[in-house]
Amino acid sequence: MNETGTTRETETQGPETGLGAARALARLALLCIAGAVAAVVAGTGHWFILLLGLVGLGLAAAGLWWALAHRGFARLLGALLAITAPVGVLVLYAVSGLWLVAVIALAAWTAALGCARSALRRLRKPHGMHTRTVRAPRRAVLIMNPKSGGGKVGQYGLVERAEALGARVILLDLDTDPDPVALARQAVAEGADLLGVAGGDGTQALVAGVAAQHGLPFMVVTAGTRNHFAMDLGLDRDDPVSSLEALADGVELRVDLGDISGRPFVNTASFGTYAHIVQNPDYRDAKAATALDQLPDLLVGEAGAALSARTDEERLEAPQAVLVSNNPYARADPLTGGRRERLDTGALGVIAVRVGGAVQAAELALLGERASGITTLTSRSVVVESDEETIPVAVDGEALLLPPPVVCTIRPGALRVRVPRERPGAPYVAPAVDWYRVIRLAFDRPRHDRAATTHDKDQEQSDD
Repeated sequence: MNETGTTRETETQGPETGLGAARALARLALLCIAGAVAAVVAGTGHWFILLLGLVGLGLAAAGLWWALAHRGFARLLGALLAITAPVGVLVLYAVSGLWLVAVIALAAWTAALGCARSALRRLRKPHGMHTRTVRAPRRAVLIMNPKSGGGKVGQYGLVERAEALGARVILLDLDTDPDPVALARQAVAEGADLLGVAGGDGTQALVAGVAAQHGLPFMVVTAGTRNHFAMDLGLDRDDPVSSLEALADGVELRVDLGDISGRPFVNTASFGTYAHIVQNPDYRDAKAATALDQLPDLLVGEAGAALSARTDEERLEAPQAVLVSNNPYARADPLTGGRRERLDTGALGVIAVRVGGAVQAAELALLGERASGITTLTSRSVVVESDEETIPVAVDGEALLLPPPVVCTIRPGALRVRVPRERPGAPYVAPAVDWYRVIRLAFDRPRHDRAATTHDKDQEQSDD
C-alpha cells in the first residue's frame, strides 16, 4: 500500500534536522514578540493612545453586532461605529506620531505568529492519507449536472472527454427534477463498477451514499461551485478535466462518510442561524439582503428553533449555530476557506457558536476561535434537539427540514474514492498557535523534544 500526502511537500530532512528548524523558528517567534513589546515600550507615555487600538477593534466588532442584530436606527448606528472606530484610531495614531510604532508592533506580531505556526508545523507535519493502486474501471458511470458551477460541464467538454475514456455519462435533465439516487441505483443494477459525479457537493453526497452502500468506488469531477469535498481530496478545482484522469490512471482513498438521519453528507450539516437563512426561497438570488433581513430575529432569539446539542462527552445549550463536519477542520473557520487535513480520522468535527451581545462580539474579534463563544470538539455522534416539530438543516448546502432529534454519525472508511495519481493536493492549514508549546519548544532541553517527536510519530501511526 502506498502513502501520499495531501500536500506537495515531502519530508527531506531527518527528525533531528526538522526538530532543530522547529526550535529555531520558535525562538525567532519569541524574538519577534520581544520586538513588538519593544516597539510598544518605545511609545511609553502614550499607553492610553496605544490601548485605544484594541478598544477600537472591540468597538468595531460591537458595532458590527448591532448592525447585524438590529434594524432601523440601531443598525445604522452600528454600521457607522464599525466603520468609524478603526478609522478614528488610525487617525489618532497618525496625529500623535505613533503610527510608526503601531506598524512596527503589528508587523512584529504578525511575524511572530508566522514563525510560531511554522515551528509547530515542522514539529509534526500532517500525515497523508493512504492510497492504493487500482485497475481502471470497465463500466464507469458519471452523473453530470450541466448547470453546476455556472455550466462547467459544457464549458470544459466533460461529456465528450469522459466518453472518450470509456465512461458512460448521464446528463441530468433539470426540467424534470431528476433523482440522482435513483439514477445511481439504476446504473449499479445495470453493472456499473464506478459511480462519479460532476456537480455540487449535495449531489456528490447522494451518489456517494449509493456507492458506499454497494462497495463501489466513487469519483469526483470538480464541476461544482465551491468543490469543497474535492478540495480536501486534493483535486485541482480550477481544472475539471484533470479529474477525469482518475479513469485511466487512478489511485484509491478510503475516506469517511457522514450520516444525518439516514442521509449521507461529505462536508457539513449546519444547524441554527445559517440553516434558517438558506431555507428562504429568496436566499439564492439575494443572499446578502435575505441574511440582513433575517439575522436580527435569529441572533436575539426571537425567531428560529431553540437548539441543544449532545456529543459523546459534552452538552451544548442554546447555541446560535452548530456545524457538524465529516472530519474536523484545522481551524474553526470552514465558511471562510477552512480545510480538513484528513478525511479518514473516524470522527465528526463540531463547531458551536454562541454570541450573546456586543461584549461577546468584541471578544470574538479579539480572540478569534479561542473566544468563549466558540466551542470546537470532535465526536463520533452528535444529537441535535429542539422543541419544534422540525429543525432547519443545511446539508452540504442543501436546505432541509428534519424532525428532532436529528442524529449525526460517521461511517469510518465507508467510501472508496478514486482520484488521479497526480493531483495538486490540499493546501496545508497552519495550526492554531499554542504559545505554551512554542515556549517549551524554544527552551526545553533537546531530549524532551526528541521524546515529544517520538510520541507524535507513535500517535500518527496509531491514527493510521
